[in-house]
Amino acid sequence: MAVNLTNRSSSSRGGRRRRMTLTSEINVTPLVDVMLVLLIIFMVTSPMLVAGINVDLPETKASPVSGQDEPLVITIDKQGTIYIHDTKIERADLAAKLSAITKEKKDSRIFVRGDKNIAYGEIVKLMAEIHASGYTKVALISNIKHNEK
Repeated sequence: MAVNLTNRSSSSRGGRRRRMTLTSEINVTPLVDVMLVLLIIFMVTSPMLVAGINVDLPETKASPVSGQDEPLVITIDKQGTIYIHDTKIERADLAAKLSAITKEKKDSRIFVRGDKNIAYGEIVKLMAEIHASGYTKVALISNIKHNEK
């Protein structure tokens, strides 16, 4: 904040009168500089914050499923590799890993993300294996298709 004090003189009836005026200004240049630096930092780091397995999900018009607890996400990519969250697992270890993660809570919600380029049969086999392990709340994840006009 810059302060400028100036003397102004005025004459009235032969006497001199001094008057001090205060001028204050806010310099916004440093504020703009800081904001631009923060914007650049966020633009560079935000793509790095998105984690996960890159799969090309099919699109649907269905609304998202809501729930109270955090669902377990199982992903199968176009090569048929299975991941629990971001951890690659073997198909033979699926039931044991699910039991360990859910602590034997068979009512846990499990979402399956399948690449749209993989055979539908592979996704059904994965869901059947999950269901055979005793988990009944299994759902598929897809992208929401926006209405195009």
